[in-house]
Amino acid sequence: MRILLAIILNALALAAAAFVIPGIYMDGAEQGTGATILAFLFVGAVFGLVNVVIKPIISLLSLPITCLTLGLFAVVINAGMLMLTAWLTSWTPVHFVVEDLFWSAVLGSIVVSLVSALLNQFILRPLNT
Repeated sequence: MRILLAIILNALALAAAAFVIPGIYMDGAEQGTGATILAFLFVGAVFGLVNVVIKPIISLLSLPITCLTLGLFAVVINAGMLMLTAWLTSWTPVHFVVEDLFWSAVLGSIVVSLVSALLNQFILRPLNT
């Protein structure tokens, strides 16, 4: 149940980034609202898998530069995870597109982080108490 909730929260955060940032969009889900929701759920699952498997390794390897930049390099790591998700979904029928690294991916990672933090605060926190 918790995994499904995490996928839904990731999908909502990615949908918010696609809505706010013009360089991030979903390609291949033009069949309607239901198809778009399923596409974002699929991309949310891929994004969650990337964050669980690859992000800890990258974060550990980049720990010195993250300390030097007082944690700001974590935004670049998150942008890289967003770009990796877009690359992985390029082989599926639904493509999550991030146009460029600097503007789209970095701003998108900030939006995804903020929305995820807010959703986790208001949805997961009441479930734990």
